[in-house]
Amino acid sequence: MRLRCSLLAAALFLSACSPASTLSTGLTYLGQVDFPASYLFDDTTVGGLSAITYDPGRQLYYIISDDRSARNPARFYTVRITLSDNRLIGVEWLDTTSLLDRSGAPFPPLSPDAMPPVIPPDPEGIAFDERRQQLYWSSEGERIVKDPNRPLLLDPWVRVAGLDGAFRGQYDLPPVLWISQQDTGPRTNNGLEGLTLTPSGNYLFAGMEDPGFNDGGLPTAEAGALTRVTRFDVSTGTASAQYAYPLDPITAPNGDANGLSDLVALDDDNFLVIERSHGAHNVARIYRASTAGADDILDRPSLADAPPTAMTKILVADLSTIPQVQNLDNVEGITLGPRLSDGRQVVVLVTDDNFSDDQTTQFYAFAME
Repeated sequence: MRLRCSLLAAALFLSACSPASTLSTGLTYLGQVDFPASYLFDDTTVGGLSAITYDPGRQLYYIISDDRSARNPARFYTVRITLSDNRLIGVEWLDTTSLLDRSGAPFPPLSPDAMPPVIPPDPEGIAFDERRQQLYWSSEGERIVKDPNRPLLLDPWVRVAGLDGAFRGQYDLPPVLWISQQDTGPRTNNGLEGLTLTPSGNYLFAGMEDPGFNDGGLPTAEAGALTRVTRFDVSTGTASAQYAYPLDPITAPNGDANGLSDLVALDDDNFLVIERSHGAHNVARIYRASTAGADDILDRPSLADAPPTAMTKILVADLSTIPQVQNLDNVEGITLGPRLSDGRQVVVLVTDDNFSDDQTTQFYAFAME
């Protein structure tokens, strides 16, 4: 879609006007911008924002929506995020770009009764490649098996797209990530969730939200679980390694889930990872995680019987305990922004409102030492 308007969020609630404070974690809070439910831009409903990535050359951000062409065609947004005097000032919506299928058309909505069924992607991750001037985006796929005679199955994918949304290619996923009608592979709505390109541009990492059927049970209030993070070689588009990431037990009061929602690479081995849990209130934690010393599990079809040496992680911040963060919603996206004048790295988070009237779209900014 073409640019039709440019709206600055200055009139919306800004907690950025409060003084910045240094957290014991080494992060400094820079501010927050909220957008109401059913916010409209460029004839689309802004919502379901699942991942964010930074384009340093243009000083812009690309944000993918998990709208499965139900409200508007599957898409990503382009925004400008303004910081001044080490504070988050505003978020400006600039453009909407439809993600295109192999034929060059926008993805149609779900049509389960068509022959064959039309199953749109479930966009969840996005990563910008500055060197190659292209985007990578991931779909969680689909698995609806209520009718064993007519299952609705769509494998996850990692695709390459131009900045115009056009299809440029697709990566080869290892079999453990394939959807199945049987209880193997990813669970429904628990597949590929996070996506990040390493600063070197050599590797793309994709994280599953929760364990697949093969890898044991989901996190509970008493025990965590292992999910998979896959490394792809950008030069070949194939998986070259895979690691187990240790999820926390469910941390939200009366919560029913905990999962990896996104990750951003600091280098070829280290990441910031978001885990978030839903319940009486939302809980979101940022961990610094590393693949160093972790077992390569790419050729292991199951983790349930013999758990591998997993990635290590250290808590960086629990957003639910930061007083300045107001009405914490469903944090789904994380990226590294520019460096401030003092050399600190900006970290930007975005939330997914699930297109719910009871939720909001939020942006948070922090400075990392």
